[in-house]
Parts: sequence; structure tokens; C-alpha cells
Amino acid sequence: MIDSTKLQVSLLLLRVSVFVVMFMWTIDKFINPEHAATVYAHFYHIAGLSSGVMFAIGAVEMLILLPFLAGYKKFYTYGAVVIFHAVSTFSSFPQYLAPFASGHLLFFAAWPMLAACITLFLLRDHDKLLTIG
Repeated sequence: MIDSTKLQVSLLLLRVSVFVVMFMWTIDKFINPEHAATVYAHFYHIAGLSSGVMFAIGAVEMLILLPFLAGYKKFYTYGAVVIFHAVSTFSSFPQYLAPFASGHLLFFAAWPMLAACITLFLLRDHDKLLTIG
């Protein structure tokens, strides 16, 4: 049986590190909405999104990410983060088929992060260090 303190610290580290990545992607929607819109057009095949739409998407993401960081409403927030990252990971499928093309190796970092998101979701009842509710 694993030491409870080690499990708590491990889950906290996963939660914070996943948050940092997702937070940066969300901030991109506010700081550089044109880049975010280009990502949506290229990977999700949703073209023509305005800055206002990117701001709205960023706001919704932030409303999920902050409670996720706080460990609040874990089923919903952790689940949403799994879905967000799974969509992102799977939408990049063509890059995995050409791993040594320019810039494609970086896409493989999505897989351990997806595993971290799923792990957090599955172990959410054990993630109690620095959580709310």
C-alpha cells in the first residue's frame, strides 16, 4: 500500500503541472487570439473565429481551470480537463504519423499529459492536498 502523503503530494504535483500547461494555452486565447484562432482552424477545422470568440472560449476554460487547480468539483473539473486535453491530443493525429517532420516530436508530449489527466480523474477522491470542498 502506498504512503498517503506520497500519494497526496504526487497528485498535487500532477494537478499543478497539468494546470500550468492548460493555463498557458488558455492565456494564449487572451494575449494572442489570432494564434489561437489559427490553431482552431488547423487542428479542429473550425475557421474564422474572431478575437471575441477566442476571449469567450478562454473565459470558459478559465472558469473550469481555476476550480480544477483548487480541486473543487473534481468530477466535473477534472473530467472537463480530460476531455479538453483528449480532444487536443487526438486532433493532432496526423502529426503522430510523421514524427520526424519539423516540429512534430513535440506533439508526443501530449500523451503523458493525457495520462496525467486521466490519472487525476481516476484518483480524484484521493487528491486532497490543498483542495477546496
